[in-house]
Amino acid sequence: MSENIYVGVDLGGTAIKVGICDEQGKLLHTYEGPTEVDKGVDTVINNIEKYVRHIAEESPYSWDQLAGVGAGVAGFTNVREGIIILAPNVGFRDVPIRSILEERLGKPVKIDNDANVAALGEAWAGAGAGVENCVCYTLGTGVGGGIIINGKIYQGFSGMAGELGHVSVVPDLEAIKCGCGKMGCLETVSSATGIIRMAKDAVERGDHTSLSTVPTIMAKDVFDAAKAGDEVALRIVRRAAFYLGKSLAAVAAVLNPQSYIIGGGVSKAGDILFDEVRSVFASYTPEPLQDGVSIVPATLGNDAGIVGAAGLLIRS
Repeated sequence: MSENIYVGVDLGGTAIKVGICDEQGKLLHTYEGPTEVDKGVDTVINNIEKYVRHIAEESPYSWDQLAGVGAGVAGFTNVREGIIILAPNVGFRDVPIRSILEERLGKPVKIDNDANVAALGEAWAGAGAGVENCVCYTLGTGVGGGIIINGKIYQGFSGMAGELGHVSVVPDLEAIKCGCGKMGCLETVSSATGIIRMAKDAVERGDHTSLSTVPTIMAKDVFDAAKAGDEVALRIVRRAAFYLGKSLAAVAAVLNPQSYIIGGGVSKAGDILFDEVRSVFASYTPEPLQDGVSIVPATLGNDAGIVGAAGLLIRS
């Protein structure tokens, strides 16, 4: 075997997921172990090294074939210097992770935040395969984003490009404060958290809805109710989709991507979300900026971060 392989690391607060990818982005082998955040930064770094070595040893590939290691983490990263500035979920602050791992593994290492690597994974080997310019949204607890231009992650001036959840799209009279401290962010209405908040508000107002019988409302409950014809749930879904579609239109005017890839738990709502997003996008985007543009669900699921992290060695 002469083909190079690449290891991607998805560094989470509970588990560290590692995977081997080939040069085409195909995920060949995976492994997962505990992060052990409670034992401190040194233990977490030791675990990363241990899991990378473990997956290489139990695979049919040799250590010499390993061309590099990429890592994604939820938090603020200095990509150029390879430093995790702040990642609360794993207890990292100003950790020069790249230089530490390069010294221990003897391999090139690259890092980036989790939204960027997920976007790169989808662009490299998922829903955006073969597309050079795409924008990825991750609709989960918050709204993450990643921008791929000419096949590579666009970092921006200070590495903060792609914070799509914090584009202000909600007008002042309807806006609420976002966790970032600003008003009217997309994240306040199109994330799972935003959808749950709107549903709880409707129940508290006394709106006639089947959601009032749900003990603990989750985003899936809202989508299920909407699919069953609940008018209140439909209104909430349409509002979330409306502002998401408007944000896509704004991005189109600036970047003109060929594809929008939407992932995360909220994206599993399916057509009831995507049909509305596509309709709003068409309403707010000039026709020349719509031609040939697709709005599609992500396909890699939880593997996007691993694949994208491995791809940092080739596509960044």
